[in-house]
Amino acid sequence: MNTLIVISVLPIVLLYLGLYKMQKALLPVTIIGLLVALGLAVAQWNNGAVPIYHGMMLFNNFSIAFSSVAILSTILILLLSKGYFEKISSHIAEYYAIILFSLAGIIVMVSYYNLTMLFIGIEIMSVSLYILAGIKKNDFASNEAALKYFLMGAFSTGFLLFGFTLIYGASGSFGLENIQNYVITHQAISPLLCTGVILVIVGLCFKVGVAPFHFWTPDVYEGSPSLITAFMSTVSKTASFAAFLRLFATCFPLITNIWQPGLIAIAVITLFLGNITALYQQSFKRMLAYSSISHAGYLLFAILALGANSANTILVYATAYSVASIIAFGALMLIQQETNSDSFDSFNGLGKKNPFLAFVLTIAMLSLAGIPLTAGFIGKFFAFNMVMSQYHIVLLIIAVINAIISIFYYFRVIVAMYFRSAEREQIAVPPYYVFVLGFAALATIVIGVYPQLVSGLI
Repeated sequence: MNTLIVISVLPIVLLYLGLYKMQKALLPVTIIGLLVALGLAVAQWNNGAVPIYHGMMLFNNFSIAFSSVAILSTILILLLSKGYFEKISSHIAEYYAIILFSLAGIIVMVSYYNLTMLFIGIEIMSVSLYILAGIKKNDFASNEAALKYFLMGAFSTGFLLFGFTLIYGASGSFGLENIQNYVITHQAISPLLCTGVILVIVGLCFKVGVAPFHFWTPDVYEGSPSLITAFMSTVSKTASFAAFLRLFATCFPLITNIWQPGLIAIAVITLFLGNITALYQQSFKRMLAYSSISHAGYLLFAILALGANSANTILVYATAYSVASIIAFGALMLIQQETNSDSFDSFNGLGKKNPFLAFVLTIAMLSLAGIPLTAGFIGKFFAFNMVMSQYHIVLLIIAVINAIISIFYYFRVIVAMYFRSAEREQIAVPPYYVFVLGFAALATIVIGVYPQLVSGLI
């Protein structure tokens, strides 16, 4: 757990640097600290992990893999932040610190072995994100996003806590191993446990943003600063699904008849609502918000069809979605700086004036659409394979239909860049943007061609 210690101490160091006006050192120190944390995590691979802190945490290969994805995604996002926070406030150390506090909560979420730690991890992450969503104090949309996120987050936390309480009432423990033993030894599952599991599903579905618990997602994603939206839609979502999977794969695989039908219905509603609503969006950022809802539906396949490959499926899909989304939000930030707009028309003629930016954004859109030779295709293939393993043929057909629908709105961006002309100036792409977008695009292609680089980890 040295990784968690480093990520928890690092924001305090950054606050001291900010106190002594060492603004230029903030980003380098943050990146170096995160690389150290990543190295410490990888060093524990196949280290025979056992529960620690009286059974509260388990930092095994599952935790290491998802922690590594979260840390790498955070590094890429923070590299895009150079000069970003300075436009909002002169006190930028606080912003880096809050992002890292959120990341600390995320590390707890993917490493918990007790429901108490899951709640603590979710709250550390969520409280930090409430603040980050509203960092533009003079922007009404940012304030509205923070308020909506806080209210809906608090509401979902109530469901989650009530569910934990009922599970404790039935099993007598918050520990995952004890809950698992209770489910195994009691063939007649108590109504208390059943109700608790359903309430936990509701609470976690709010956190991951699936329908019909998605109402906060589009407005919060649209109103938050684009950099923060990128962090929420990638790192936060990856951790939430990892936490969701660990709980249900460990404790409730023997009672799928209780929760699986409801989760199937949620997945179907999520896919149709996310994809169909995205078709009608004129804002690229809002389209990405509804797109994230639909991708959450595909990620649910790994949970509702629990199996040995569930963790692998979520890891591959979340990695593919994260790198593609980072490209999309990075390009959007550059477009917004030039045009002060996020409409699809803002991308007109980008292919001629900025070939590199148009190229990497095309790769991202192809990956999100699930086109072969991209990481997104591999992610969808794994998700569809999970459904096939449980013979959910109807669900598979619905998923394929929705994948076809999604191609239309992703290709709108490509059409605008290459087939629509507009009088525009060439956008200056800073070197650090070139590195991040180029690295993410390369990772998208490499994972699409060599999926075993990620798929064989856990």
